[in-house]
Amino acid sequence: MPTSTAIFWPVIAQVALVHVVYFLMLKRRYRAVRAGLAKPQDYWVPAIEPEPSATVARSLINQFELPVLFFLVCVLFYVTAGVNHAVVAVAWLFVLSRFAHAYVHVTSNRLRVRQRLFVTGFVVNSVLWGLFAVHIAGI
Repeated sequence: MPTSTAIFWPVIAQVALVHVVYFLMLKRRYRAVRAGLAKPQDYWVPAIEPEPSATVARSLINQFELPVLFFLVCVLFYVTAGVNHAVVAVAWLFVLSRFAHAYVHVTSNRLRVRQRLFVTGFVVNSVLWGLFAVHIAGI
């Protein structure tokens, strides 16, 4: 049985991914301005943004959608003493799916691959919530 705090390592990895995507977005926006593809004021209300930074900005938004449910269920497992090897393993699978999804999003942006990775993460997140339901039901 892992220590209950083991659930926070995949959480830390997911947060690290958010920081990496933020950094990449800033870098691509800076490059777009330097290359003359955008002006700094274009980012005040980024309705028109060059494609390289727009895909990263969208990827960043994705990090605050489904992962919010992941963060919540991890905290709930911790506070209800439900952390076990299966939960930690499934949490890591979710994070790996998010890393893969973000990588595809900010590189090739191939929709079919990205969609499969999103669905994988969605299913894994659903499994985590199912495990949590089983845990609190005492089954």
